[in-house]
Amino acid sequence: MMTHFGTTQTGEDIDKIVLCAGDLTISILTLGAIVQDLRLAGVTHSLALGSDELSDYEADMKYFGAIVGPIANRISTGRVRLEGMMYELERNENGEIHLHSGSEGVHARVWQVAAQSRDSVTLALTLADGDAGLPGARDIRVTYQLSAPATLTMTIEGTTDATTCMNFASHIYWNLDGTETWEGHQLQIAADHYLPVNEKTCPTGEIADVTGTQMDFRDARSPQTGVPSLDHNFCLSDGKQPLRDVLWMTGRTGTTMTLATTEAGLQIHDAATSHRPGKPCYEGMVIEPQGWPDAPNHRGFGSITVSADQHYHQKTRWRFAR
Repeated sequence: MMTHFGTTQTGEDIDKIVLCAGDLTISILTLGAIVQDLRLAGVTHSLALGSDELSDYEADMKYFGAIVGPIANRISTGRVRLEGMMYELERNENGEIHLHSGSEGVHARVWQVAAQSRDSVTLALTLADGDAGLPGARDIRVTYQLSAPATLTMTIEGTTDATTCMNFASHIYWNLDGTETWEGHQLQIAADHYLPVNEKTCPTGEIADVTGTQMDFRDARSPQTGVPSLDHNFCLSDGKQPLRDVLWMTGRTGTTMTLATTEAGLQIHDAATSHRPGKPCYEGMVIEPQGWPDAPNHRGFGSITVSADQHYHQKTRWRFAR
């Protein structure tokens, strides 16, 4: 089912698509391919934080539930080099750092519905050469698919006619309990290493062992707000892998989420500085499957470069239970 959700400040119409299968119902917006609402049968609240007001997504909630890219996360230098050419990117964080592809990122674009059924929708977006500061005419597609009993699968695909960068991520804020903050959730992550960050939240270049640190989530435990402070990449592998389970989250209510992905990293953000109108910080935890952040500036971080003869592909799957 598709209905009109609202009209942007620039006059663009935004639709909401509702999908159902098994115990799941999801609402997707054509703005930013946003997951606006996700319901599990028997649970009275959305597991994904969203808003019924389009104006919220045009203001402080611009990343809530959205697909971010074509370069998710941070580029510390605000520039990338491709085939000997330097490309200057928008420095939209502290005047120095390129974050989530700036104001031209896909989170701020209106996507087109390419295909739709009761349990699936494919949204398409074309980025012209130079959009978001990067070369290449690029075609991007994201498909959300529900399947019984309670599984959401997201597939992101991309092609380009020139060498460019692609590292997309889902930016959903999760709270399985519907509580004021995510405190009390248990978190388990299949990562032996993580990327320490500097005062600008950019990777230092070190690939650190989690052993003996607050970043060791190999066994399930409950973080507290600020302990540890979380806006870090957890290193799942050196590169893309076949789809595999990498993260397990359990709320105090017993609702569980198991995340599987093909990606090499998971950025975990505790929402210490982001919130919905009238709600506190730390309300939801952001879990972003992606390539390692700031990869163009660090050897050993893997490549996010895609050429005309390559195909970008990411798959992430969430399974829920009560």
